Amino acid sequence: MTLTNNMRKKNGVALWRQIADRIRTAIAAGEYDGTGMLPSEMVLAERFGVNRHTVRGAIAALADEGIVQALQGRGTLITRKDRLNFPISKRTRFTTGLGDQAREMEGLLLAHSLEGATTALAEKLNVAPGTPLIRLELLRKVDHKPVSRSTSWFPAERFGGIATDYEDTGSITEALKRSGVEDYVRASTTVSARHAEADDLADLELSPGAILLVSDSLNVDMDGQPIQFGTSRFPADVVQFTVEN
Repeated sequence: MTLTNNMRKKNGVALWRQIADRIRTAIAAGEYDGTGMLPSEMVLAERFGVNRHTVRGAIAALADEGIVQALQGRGTLITRKDRLNFPISKRTRFTTGLGDQAREMEGLLLAHSLEGATTALAEKLNVAPGTPLIRLELLRKVDHKPVSRSTSWFPAERFGGIATDYEDTGSITEALKRSGVEDYVRASTTVSARHAEADDLADLELSPGAILLVSDSLNVDMDGQPIQFGTSRFPADVVQFTVEN
């Protein structure tokens, strides 16, 4: 990766945020693994064609995210651990997917509501527009650190108790079993990336400018009937996806 280009404010994104994104991406790519340290503020300022104050703001944001740590008299240490590997497969499950990468996992129900299916959701879930859906807002933690923020919709007629069942079990798989779905598979997954928005920044404990991996997925039961459509957001510095056959 080449970081040696002059930065210009674009699309309303502050320079320090652009620089934080570039440094974050370079760290994730292992560019600084040889030393474990970031280049000095002066070196980074020269690479990006900005002043040291701007670079300092970018590094401060990365420090707030726990990616780097300033050491007095030594420079800036990269503290990021290896990213969690999350497999996307025919039977994608959050808990089993992470396996032995985590000591402790927790699923929290942040909110739930009953709402009518939009045209887009109706098409995904094979229901008529306006059909009642249960919407769940979930936060998942690994070793007490937030790693996933998701929004999921379920047909209310079939899964009216899904919110209570999730609160009881902390697992979508176990909650679905209570509604008679013993097994299900992933019908489709679309992956993209974007900057975190305000709610995700707060819930995932990130700083402005953080990049998210976004997974839009559709799960179906063993008869092929859609049961869940969801969008999950993962900090790109914490999680990486592996697509399995």
